[in-house]
Amino acid sequence: MDGIPSMDCPQDFRCPISMEIMKDPVTISTGVTYDRKNIERWFLTYKKTTCPATMQCVEALDMTPNHTLQRLISAWQSRRTPPAAAAASPKRDELAAALGEIDSTPFKVSCLKRLRSIVELGDEVKEDFKRLGGVEVLVRIMEQVLGENSDFAVFRACEEAVAVLRHIPVSDGDEQILEVLMSSNCMNSMAIVLQRGGAEARFGAVATFEKLARADYQWNYAAQDQGVGFFKSLLEIVSDEICSKASSCALKLLVQMLEASKKSRLKAIEAGAICTLVELLPESSRSKCERIMQLIKLLCELAEGRLAFTEHGLGIAAVAKKMLNVSSGGATKIGVKILMLVASFHATEKVVEEMLMCGAVKKLVALLHVGAGQSTTKERAAKILKLHGREWRRYPCFTSDVRDYLGLGE
Repeated sequence: MDGIPSMDCPQDFRCPISMEIMKDPVTISTGVTYDRKNIERWFLTYKKTTCPATMQCVEALDMTPNHTLQRLISAWQSRRTPPAAAAASPKRDELAAALGEIDSTPFKVSCLKRLRSIVELGDEVKEDFKRLGGVEVLVRIMEQVLGENSDFAVFRACEEAVAVLRHIPVSDGDEQILEVLMSSNCMNSMAIVLQRGGAEARFGAVATFEKLARADYQWNYAAQDQGVGFFKSLLEIVSDEICSKASSCALKLLVQMLEASKKSRLKAIEAGAICTLVELLPESSRSKCERIMQLIKLLCELAEGRLAFTEHGLGIAAVAKKMLNVSSGGATKIGVKILMLVASFHATEKVVEEMLMCGAVKKLVALLHVGAGQSTTKERAAKILKLHGREWRRYPCFTSDVRDYLGLGE
C-alpha cells in the first residue's frame, strides 16, 4: 500500500494476480479472493472466463466484497509506521515551473528538451517528476499525435515526450502511473513513435515498453492489440547495428511478449521475425545469441513458425553452428529444443537431409559424449537421433557405438 512496506505482509493479504496488498478484496464463485480492480480487468478487459489462481471455469462473474479480510488488512496496516515522506530535490521548483508551462507554450519541443535536462540530474528529481504529475503531462502531449489535426510540430513534441519518459523509472508500485501508461491512447501514441520516429525516440519508446512489460505482466495482454507493423518496427530495431542498447532492449521486449502470448507470436511470424532472427544469429554476441535462439524456439512452437524456419535456407544451419560453439551452455540447450520441435513436428525428407548436411546431426551425436551421466539436453539429443536414426545411420558420424547406445542395431 502507499507508503507502507509490504515485504512481511501476510500472504493472504496479497492479490493472487498482482501480488500486491489488496485495497478492495472481493471473492468470486471459486472461493478465491482478489483485488476488485485486478479481477475486473481479468474478466471484463481481457475477457477471461477462468479463475486465475485455480484455472477453474467461472460461469457467474459475481463478486462478493470480503469485509472480514478488508478489516484484517486495515488492522494490520494501522499497526505499521509509514516511512517519512521523501525529501524534495533542489530542482523541484524548476521542475514544477517547467511542467506548468508546457501545456500553454507554443515551443513545446524546447520546453521538453529543458525538462529532460532537469530529469537527467538524478533519481531524486525523477521521483519529484512522478509526484508532480509529470508522467500525466507527457502522456497528454503524446496523445495529441492521435488527433486529426496532428502535424509535424505535434509529432516532434510527441517524440521529445517519449525521450523524456525513457528516463523515468517505473515499478509495480506505481499503480496510477502504470494505468496511465497502459491506456490504449498512450500505447498507440508510443507505437506510432516506434514505427515512424527518429532513432532516439524509437529507443525511448521500446525502452518504455520494456519497462512496462517488466513492471506489470498485464501489459502483455494490452500489447496484443498492436498490429503487425508494431512487430516489424521492433525487428528493425533488433537489427540496428548502430545503437546496441536499443537492439538489446527490443530483444528483451520481444522475448517477454512472445512468452506471454500466442497471438503476439503469430503477428511476429507474419512480420518476418524468423527471417530477421536467422540472419542475425551467425554474427550475434553470446548474450544476443541466446535471446535470438529463445525467440526462434518460441516461434517454432507454432506450426507457422516451424514452416517459416524450415523454409529459410539457413535456419537449421545457423542454429546448429551455435550449438557447442558458445561458451555458455544456454545456446546449446535452446538449439536442441529448436531441433526437437522441427524433428518431431516438421520432419519432411528435405528437413531430415538438411539436418545431416549442415552438421546438426554431428552436433547431436557429439552431445551424447559431453559430460558424465544424463541431462535433459542429452536425452533430447538422443530422442532426435532415434527418431531419424534409420535415415542417418549409414553416415560416418553414426558409429557402431552410437548405434548401440541408441538401440538401433546394425
